[in-house]
Amino acid sequence: MQEQYFTLAHEGVHETEINRSRFLCALAPVADEREAQEFVARVRREHPTASHNCFAYVLGADASVQKASDDGEPGGTAGVPMLQMLLRREMRYVAAVVTRYYGGVKLGAGGLIRAYGGVVGEALDALGTVTRQRFRLATITVDHQRAGKLENDLRATGRAVRDVRYTDAVTIEIGLPDSDVPAFRAWLADATAGSASFELGGEAYGDACGVRSTPGA
Repeated sequence: MQEQYFTLAHEGVHETEINRSRFLCALAPVADEREAQEFVARVRREHPTASHNCFAYVLGADASVQKASDDGEPGGTAGVPMLQMLLRREMRYVAAVVTRYYGGVKLGAGGLIRAYGGVVGEALDALGTVTRQRFRLATITVDHQRAGKLENDLRATGRAVRDVRYTDAVTIEIGLPDSDVPAFRAWLADATAGSASFELGGEAYGDACGVRSTPGA
């Protein structure tokens, strides 16, 4: 599995003008292909008189789903450069629609490629992205007496506490980078005087340190 990827902080639109043509790049975080297609359809409904509504989206932490459309622009001059920009920035679970209102000046193939790819890059910079880090899921089981302080200590040290359940004992589900597991085991044993159990589970992705900029600008 990929160690990390980037996705959008939130949905938004960025506009720029190139040789009298208006380019509006709408970006949205999407969980699956249905959401991506619904977003594309919604943007098209919002701009029914536009010259083109080209799109690209990338799904899966390993970019297993990639789709793009030129929507009437010369082949390979719109959707592909948009998709390439998303991949260059390591973006995942993101859909982009670039709406063009033609301004009367032809850009040529090279100009279109630069315009469509460029406006996606500008939109990513303007809207901001978040880092999603691969975590190993782990479950801690501890007695009620120690649970409150342990949970506070976990949160205070920036651990990704995903769930807390109170039954006969208290189970706390956290996310850890694989490299942190040995040190965390030692810390947990010390913090609970060896009374807590620790069990590793599967893998998942979670936010890593909030909003960041993406590489490859």
